[in-house]
Amino acid sequence: MQQLVFVYGTLKENFPNFASNQGGRLPGQFRTVERYPMVLAGERFSPWLLNDPGQGERVTGQVFAVEPGTLAVMDSLERITEPDGYQRVVLALESAEADGSPPLHALAYLKQAEHCTPAMVHAGPLSEYTLDHAALYRPRS
Repeated sequence: MQQLVFVYGTLKENFPNFASNQGGRLPGQFRTVERYPMVLAGERFSPWLLNDPGQGERVTGQVFAVEPGTLAVMDSLERITEPDGYQRVVLALESAEADGSPPLHALAYLKQAEHCTPAMVHAGPLSEYTLDHAALYRPRS
């Protein structure tokens, strides 16, 4: 059974970890209904969407329909079983074109807000992770 996944960072199409994303992209861009803080953080300049609703910006990204195998690959990349890894959370999204369509619900990978200290943040809060941000990203070795 396919799951919808909202990707806002390195898993987006044409971004550094897109090879791990074998899903089918839904047309258009989407943004979170609620505001969330998204920052570039840590020594790898990773995009972190912090699980702190009501703070930050409405974050723009892409939505993919993924099979269980792809979801497992994404889970591994995002280290969901590790204490400092991302957590899968369901987010409410709307079309970035504000076309009046009803909200869409999709999984997203969020970091616990307490894992992020001000000293770790290089930029943010951001509303969108861009190719300029991705140029700073350092993959895990």
